[in-house]
Amino acid sequence: MAGGTIISALAGQIFLLPFALIPLIAGIGIMRRRVWSAWGFALYTFAQLLPVSRVLFRSSSLRSTPPGAIGAVALAAILIPLFLFAGRSLSRAGARKGRAWPWIAASALTGLPVFFVQAFVVPTATMEDTLLAGDRVLVQRYPKPKVSRGDIIVFIYPIDRRQTFVKRVIGVPGDRIRISNKIVYRNGAALGEPYAVHKTDYVDAYRDNFPTQPDAALYAPAEEMLRQHVLNGEVLVPEGEYFVLGDNRDLSLDSRYWGFIGAGDLIGKPLLIYDSEDQTSGRRVRWGRLFRML
Repeated sequence: MAGGTIISALAGQIFLLPFALIPLIAGIGIMRRRVWSAWGFALYTFAQLLPVSRVLFRSSSLRSTPPGAIGAVALAAILIPLFLFAGRSLSRAGARKGRAWPWIAASALTGLPVFFVQAFVVPTATMEDTLLAGDRVLVQRYPKPKVSRGDIIVFIYPIDRRQTFVKRVIGVPGDRIRISNKIVYRNGAALGEPYAVHKTDYVDAYRDNFPTQPDAALYAPAEEMLRQHVLNGEVLVPEGEYFVLGDNRDLSLDSRYWGFIGAGDLIGKPLLIYDSEDQTSGRRVRWGRLFRML
């Protein structure tokens, strides 16, 4: 198991490397006839079931279950009793107990955080250059974060609720939003946005001068936004809703095209990038982006 974890880490998922130590330490401890090396690894394996169980619980069907989740549960179902029996056999044979607290601590540190944070992979370039496709981020879920202007948030995509999106909050309830020649105005004042990038050299009538008459088909919530929430050439953000944009302004599918997001669809706020993979160049690790706070 340690070897397999190391291979996965070297293949691109570098964040897995520290986890190779756990089965390695357990194996060495069992060879040295220490009871808690077996019991501790069973406890650690049980703790790893928590995030997998949450994924399975959220999956509405077998098709939506992430690859490997069911296999991980099946493997744990084999390993947990196996190592419990191994520990009992060592204990009956008079082996040393060893130390319990390092295993309890390791299990708690890897199991309990799933109740407070969740890992996500950024799939697209719509948040460049703040977040790149292939960035893996930890997102604070609990306690539910308070949303402020300028925050990056992860939320359920209102058009397809099986998907999660990450964007930046531009408008909170009561704000008036408009875009003129790619410059965002909030409540009449132009925003200084060092995070925003524009990667096309042409002006789109609707995208860059918003809200105006759309020159392409919009999703129904965006059409409703334009009909009911535009006042004096500005979008007025209603109570309980947020207006969001991608930092890669010219290439982002955001509130301009599908409307507001509800506060109830908020998942959380990204805390840090814990791993990053350049998927365009042979899955190369972007070392400079590791452990970058957001």
